[in-house]
Amino acid sequence: MRLTKVLGTVMTGLMLTAALPANVTYAQNTLKIMRGSTANAISVKLNRAIVMESEQPFAELSVANPSIADIATLSDKTIYVLGKSPGRTVLTLLGPDGKLITNVDVKVTPDLSEFKELLKEILPREAIQVRSANDGIVLSGTVSGATKVALAMDLAERYAPDKVTNLLSVGGSQQVMLKVRFAEMQRSVAKALSSTIGISTSGSGKLQGTLLTGNALSPKAGTLGLNFTSGGLAVSVLLEALETKGLSRTLAEPNLIALSGSEANFLAGGEFPIPVAQTTSTVGGDPAITVEFKPFGVEMKFIPTVVDGDLINLVIDTSVSQLDPDNSFTSGSIQIPAFSKRQASTVVEMRDGQSIAIAGLLQDSFTDMAGQVPWLGDVPILGALFRSAEYQSEQTELIIIVTPHLINPVDGDSLALPTDRVKLPSENDLFLYGQVEGGKRTVKRGTVAAQDFTGSYGYVME
Repeated sequence: MRLTKVLGTVMTGLMLTAALPANVTYAQNTLKIMRGSTANAISVKLNRAIVMESEQPFAELSVANPSIADIATLSDKTIYVLGKSPGRTVLTLLGPDGKLITNVDVKVTPDLSEFKELLKEILPREAIQVRSANDGIVLSGTVSGATKVALAMDLAERYAPDKVTNLLSVGGSQQVMLKVRFAEMQRSVAKALSSTIGISTSGSGKLQGTLLTGNALSPKAGTLGLNFTSGGLAVSVLLEALETKGLSRTLAEPNLIALSGSEANFLAGGEFPIPVAQTTSTVGGDPAITVEFKPFGVEMKFIPTVVDGDLINLVIDTSVSQLDPDNSFTSGSIQIPAFSKRQASTVVEMRDGQSIAIAGLLQDSFTDMAGQVPWLGDVPILGALFRSAEYQSEQTELIIIVTPHLINPVDGDSLALPTDRVKLPSENDLFLYGQVEGGKRTVKRGTVAAQDFTGSYGYVME
């Protein structure tokens, strides 16, 4: 009997507990309107509805801006209010006698709860705070990349079009160092083989006739000459064989740092003056000449943008140029040299520490030329004495490799300069011992410059 009473009491408590949320929810969604009073502003979520009850029956109901909130009457005392777009409007209730019952301020706000849930699903690792301000949305916090900011803003615009305030900041390192390596190899091979034969006859010490084939008889490097006479006949044979080989290497490794979204430029070289004639003339009638300076050397411009975490977007414009006197332009007494230039412009995306070759050029030029004495050069074997041949081959290979790095500034004492360990020699060191560098320089303890590195370091010139 006692057990039955206990079970009955427990079941009754559970039923009451289960019924409480429904009653509480109904009480929260039903608003009472008192006669003759102006109610406080009520808040309605976007695309959601609430039910309002009036203390007395009303005969007429109107809303100032139907595009913000829509209304419907469920009975002469019950009103259904639906939020259509963010904003504020006024709901007016009139009694059967035409007198004003009350005015209710209606505020429609975005449904932040749904928006917050959507942000957590799409951007689970981003600490984004969402707040409502008037009839808009305010986003604040720190995210890992610019793409995350754009995505959060796009989602917020769907809930509050043109009423989103962006207070988000991009965290992490936003300074990018771009390491560029230029490597250019030039190879050249030239071979030449020619012969010259001179035949002369003389009588009584006087030159009677001469036959020359090939080039003039002037000795050069790689030549072999043979002369013999037979009576009044003198024969001179000159063979010239020459082979040249050349190899040159060009290497540059500029490093440049810029803030995300900002442009940085670099030039290691110089500027060459170029005379330019103007349309106006001087007093003597000659055209006026001004000077323009053209840069040459290793030049680089780039704009880095940290897209997401360590993903970096790079807009790169880089070039290597040098003076080329072989293709100079001459006008009167003015000679203007030309420029040989290697240039690459591109847009790439890569992560911190990754490398990519943005340009590769292999140029191969070949030239051969042969000359001979008519008919005699066509004679087998012996015809080689009446022919000259030249062969020239040039190859140029260029490659440009870029590597971005995300960096952070460090304490100034942690950076070392090439002059940190250099000390000027004293007079005794210079004149007595012939030392161009003094002893060890005293530097601040605990810095990189104070460390005693072993082995080679820095830039080594061979």
